[in-house]
Amino acid sequence: DEITGTRGRSNKEAIAQGLANITSGFFSGMGGCALIGQSLINISAGARARLSAIIASCMLLIFVVFFSGLIEKIPMAALTGLMIMVAAGTFQWASIRMIGKMPGQDIFVGILVAGITVWLQNLALAVLIGVVISALVFAWESAKRISAKKFVDENNVKHYELFGPLFFASVARFNTLFDVAGDPENVIIDFRDSRVADMSGIEALNKLTEKYRSRNKILRLRHLSPDSVTLLNNASSIIEVNIIEDPSYKVVINEL
Repeated sequence: DEITGTRGRSNKEAIAQGLANITSGFFSGMGGCALIGQSLINISAGARARLSAIIASCMLLIFVVFFSGLIEKIPMAALTGLMIMVAAGTFQWASIRMIGKMPGQDIFVGILVAGITVWLQNLALAVLIGVVISALVFAWESAKRISAKKFVDENNVKHYELFGPLFFASVARFNTLFDVAGDPENVIIDFRDSRVADMSGIEALNKLTEKYRSRNKILRLRHLSPDSVTLLNNASSIIEVNIIEDPSYKVVINEL
């Protein structure tokens, strides 16, 4: 899409490919997947439509069915050289110059995926492991971003303005932001720049509310996003938190 300046329909293509693989199984055929290398070769040759992939697959079928004997005469060294040239043509050589500027975790994941692919000769498994590790790294980095701005207003109400998402990885840091023993009787947590993302965040709020209640203090939540409110309402049977409802404003329109 970036090369051609167009926007494809990945969901439609994934469904079509899945149906094709299922159909192929009924005829003892081998399932296939999207070939990035084939797409890049077609684009470099000037192709811009899906017809190029259809023609390539039809020509491959013709060669296998009618010219298999001719293909067998091609030296293996020639096919190896062809694959090397394809790899050299599709590799993004400019990315090598960016290695020193990339985050360390990205470099690690890239090297790990390449190593697993060569070692196990299983690209799908290598990509899956890379996605899992990248997700864990993202969760770890997001967990470190949660913070709070603290102040006490003229009514002796302590405010905690949260920044960053509250989810399973940030719960431990979230619990260190509050001074339950030293806070006044009324405390407000402002979620204007934050959101509750999962059940771990809900449980953290529930436990924090119980800590304040045990000291005869009131904890309230303000400026929750609609999805956070929905999440808390769905868990209302197992938690108890005080939510300050944001006012809703209506615009009056004079019609003649």
